[in-house]
Amino acid sequence: MLTKQQIRYCLDEMANMFPNAHCELVHRNPFELLIAVVLSAQCTDALVNKVTKRLFEKYRTPYDYIAVPLEELEQDIRSIGLYRNKAKNIQKLCAMLIEEYDGEVPRDRDELMKLPGVGRKTANVVVSVAFGVPAIAVDTHVERVSKRLGFCRWNDSVLEVEQTLMKKIPKEEWSITHHRMIFFGRYHCKAQSPQCPSCPLLHLCREGKKRMRKREEKAANQK
Repeated sequence: MLTKQQIRYCLDEMANMFPNAHCELVHRNPFELLIAVVLSAQCTDALVNKVTKRLFEKYRTPYDYIAVPLEELEQDIRSIGLYRNKAKNIQKLCAMLIEEYDGEVPRDRDELMKLPGVGRKTANVVVSVAFGVPAIAVDTHVERVSKRLGFCRWNDSVLEVEQTLMKKIPKEEWSITHHRMIFFGRYHCKAQSPQCPSCPLLHLCREGKKRMRKREEKAANQK
């Protein structure tokens, strides 16, 4: 586990590497962001943006989504994984927004989590990006980076990762750190091919050191 000083160094280096880190899901308002994040589960932001470019022209309000047959919405998002389940959840959450929230996206995380298809990660993204509420949404990139670097333990649950990061990172930096860790994991510390040799955090990274040792051993055995 990293010390407070080491974590500070990691956060500052990520900031240097990705000073313009931001939410890459294209949206114009909180409602579009909510739909985009629901669609992004187990799917790339790039594919979601490709689909929502057309989707958001056709559907602009919760009323629009429930005005069409489920099968039509399914076809509109067919290229996205789990599209049938996501279409069903989108119609249900839109109906709930209309019935319980006057068609508006709630600003409270717990209220958001009552919506079908909206888990803690989705709710954290929406409150943070749409409403400026400090939050750390733990997606696959944030979890991987946190565990590789030693911000938290290998066997921590997603919730435990979030709670640990909230303790170790200043509250005013939660939201921007979330974006920087995503960029770091998406473009540098990738799942399959992390760029360990050029990583400024290698000297602190337990996973990176292990990978480099294996690489050196393999190279030595091939001589």
